[in-house]
Amino acid sequence: MGSVLRLVLDTLKPHEPSIIELAQSISDLPGVDSVNISIYEIDRKVENAKITVEGPDIQFSALKSLLQDLGGSIHSIDEAVAGKTIIDDASTLQD
Repeated sequence: MGSVLRLVLDTLKPHEPSIIELAQSISDLPGVDSVNISIYEIDRKVENAKITVEGPDIQFSALKSLLQDLGGSIHSIDEAVAGKTIIDDASTLQD
């Protein structure tokens, strides 16, 4: 089975930890090379964040556990890439 190379997650997180601290925590997980977090909505108690994780062997269960331990949750997995290389979406006539 191919390794997971990229995950894009739609998440809900409390205001603390900050996205800087969260990105650092995720980047410390085995198999993770880089993390990008963007906040797209802020409520009184929580933030909606898009989290993109890339690396040679991302362990989804460890990532999910870390988010839950920090008070967050995953709404959806918006993209998953596995295999030996990352394929970026190509434009089609429908786009």
